[in-house]
Amino acid sequence: MPSPKKKQQCYLYTRVSTQMQVDGYSLDAQRNRLIKEAKHREMAVAAEFSDEGKSGKNTTGRPQFTEMMNRIQNGNPDGVSYVLVFKLSRFGRNTADVLNNLQLMEDYGVNLLSVDDGIDSAGAAGKLMIAVLAAVAEIERENIQAQTMAGRIQKAREGAWNGGPAPYGYKIENGALAVCQRQAENVDFRRNRMSFFGGQHSSVYSPYTPLHLPA
Repeated sequence: MPSPKKKQQCYLYTRVSTQMQVDGYSLDAQRNRLIKEAKHREMAVAAEFSDEGKSGKNTTGRPQFTEMMNRIQNGNPDGVSYVLVFKLSRFGRNTADVLNNLQLMEDYGVNLLSVDDGIDSAGAAGKLMIAVLAAVAEIERENIQAQTMAGRIQKAREGAWNGGPAPYGYKIENGALAVCQRQAENVDFRRNRMSFFGGQHSSVYSPYTPLHLPA
């Protein structure tokens, strides 16, 4: 009786960059799709790696991605033949990073399979498509950044607050800055004190003496 065919080993990698994606384009949805694809291709999943709330701008700050690549570069002890990702943008949105990491993987006999894009780096056509899509993903990331910044600028013009704690003397009401009367009185007091002393130091009473201002 012939021995059963040995299954190819693979890694699964999933990533989301923002809370919106965590809620909408979920890690679980990506994972389930990859597991189905691995089963369809009769691959055995050696390990799973997942970065939640991490940017695809570069690989810095993606601990799970780094661990996966380290395993591959440390002799590929799991003997994987493929890394499966849901879309190429999950692997990365920086063209140089995508191509450099792909080359590192291939140096150890590991290919990339982008399931939703239908791209397999094992072939020449697949490598070309990855280069094209990586460039598109990088442009898309830059467009998202530009749109986000434009939205913040417009929000500020409309008097809305873009996030973070309010500066001393203000409070946040209905998404906009409003004067906090109690704190504002302390700000006015310090300004008047500095005006009285003309900005000069005094050994008795200096305008630069720290104040313990109430919250």
